[in-house]
Amino acid sequence: MLTIAACVGMLLVLLAGALVTNTDSGRGCGDDWPLCHGKFIPAYTLESMLEYSHRAVSAIVGFLVLALFIVTMMYHRKSKEAVIYTSSALFFTVLQALLGAAAVKWPQSPPVMALHFGFSLLALASTMLIVMWAYRNKKAKSDQVRISVPRSVYRWSWIIFVYTYVVVYIGAFIRHTDAAGGCVGWPLCNGQVIPEMSGATGIVFVHRVAALILALAVIGLAVHIHKVSGHDGLKLTSKWTVGLVVFQIFSGALLTMTVTNDNVFIFTGLLHNLIVSAYFGIIADLCIRSWKYREGRI
Repeated sequence: MLTIAACVGMLLVLLAGALVTNTDSGRGCGDDWPLCHGKFIPAYTLESMLEYSHRAVSAIVGFLVLALFIVTMMYHRKSKEAVIYTSSALFFTVLQALLGAAAVKWPQSPPVMALHFGFSLLALASTMLIVMWAYRNKKAKSDQVRISVPRSVYRWSWIIFVYTYVVVYIGAFIRHTDAAGGCVGWPLCNGQVIPEMSGATGIVFVHRVAALILALAVIGLAVHIHKVSGHDGLKLTSKWTVGLVVFQIFSGALLTMTVTNDNVFIFTGLLHNLIVSAYFGIIADLCIRSWKYREGRI
């Protein structure tokens, strides 16, 4: 239960952070941290409540992740996987919290703030991995069958994982620079196949092309896994990655269509973040499992 609570909590932290960004509430508590305008209970403005709620949830989840790390070290110290996942979750949780505090005390540039979302995503992926590890460790079914996986699977999955982080970073940068309206319409950008590559338009168009390349790469990897691997678990995981990356692209299209409606845009933005969070955790799991069962290791 602790693993699930930490994972769900980390997802709430990520979505709350996205909500703060989408509503421009990052300065809702002024320059104060951890207090809000010097108070434990801030003024009842929307911005201050959103920002302070985000801080409160982050603090609670931080303690959950710390507790998970302590429990893992007490009862599962011999499992390298469990220790790595919980250590990673704790590290990135602390890192993103410190970066968030620094952003309040000393306003950061959009490139740095985009890293904040990236670190939160890595923290969430780490908690998702520990949940999946705990489930498989308890069930002890498919992963006990040592079916070797061609090294090409693990190599390409890791390349796609790193590339995914780059695509996500560009998306976070767009959000922190308010450049989402750079491309009007979808799939064309401002009615053009290749628009003028300058300003917000250029950034959004690059993100779209990068996302399309990612989708093709994920589909290609899934096809490759089904051809060369007999590992049913990896085949199922690869199907999930394809489904999620396709949904992510269409949620991006929905985001573009609602960019001029602030109320709807907030919810489509949260949907976009929710899907990429699930995808990122599952592609990370694909990387880990393909590495564990690569040819020549077992």
